Amino acid sequence: MNIIVSKTPAEMGKAAAEKVAGLILQAIEERDYARMMVSTGQSQFEFFENLIAMELPWDKIELFHLDEYIGIPETHIASFRKYLKERFIGKVKGAKMNYISGEGDIYAEIRRISLIIREKPVDVGVIGIGENAHIAFNDPPADFNTSDAYAIVDLDEDCRKQQVGEGWFATIDDVPKQAISITVYEILQCKTIVSIVPHAVKANAVKNTVKAKHPDNKIPATALFNHPDWHLYLDEASASLLQ
Repeated sequence: MNIIVSKTPAEMGKAAAEKVAGLILQAIEERDYARMMVSTGQSQFEFFENLIAMELPWDKIELFHLDEYIGIPETHIASFRKYLKERFIGKVKGAKMNYISGEGDIYAEIRRISLIIREKPVDVGVIGIGENAHIAFNDPPADFNTSDAYAIVDLDEDCRKQQVGEGWFATIDDVPKQAISITVYEILQCKTIVSIVPHAVKANAVKNTVKAKHPDNKIPATALFNHPDWHLYLDEASASLLQ
């Protein structure tokens, strides 16, 4: 684990974007394409702003997003498809995004996206950490044993409260109780993992993750201890409970 602490979310977003861009360009230089997973949510705003400002060969980059709520349309403010199109993909030219739909035949959708993501290795996983220490929508106690690529997961109360707190839903009752999520196992298959975790609301999750002595499925982000190339980007607020 490599921890990088910046003073502000803006500085953190710039540093993380420079790291990710370097990894993408390295992959393209080696084999003429790159594959990347990207997270969503308020914590990723500054990262995306900096990444889209960089001159990258987007037509050689294939992207995957991590999760999507079951049962909400793309037009919903909380849809991650909507988020990515408006904040990222709609602002770069040529990138191929493999979206997940939480509508229709969910099991067929999981089979479809699982086959695609396993066609080739993923170079970079941009993996946020939630207020309950979830990675993607793998809430505690997370499944550390499955070898599936994507799965249907239950969202715990803390996760659903976070979505309300970030303004995506009016009340907790409006938040779906299930989602399609990439699994912990599949995240760990990425060649490099970059976690972008700003803001004071994440400080306790950061502390619990970093201070843990071993991987613990009640603190899902600790699964990343098992990855040999994990870079954790924080700002002063999210790092405030670390010594």
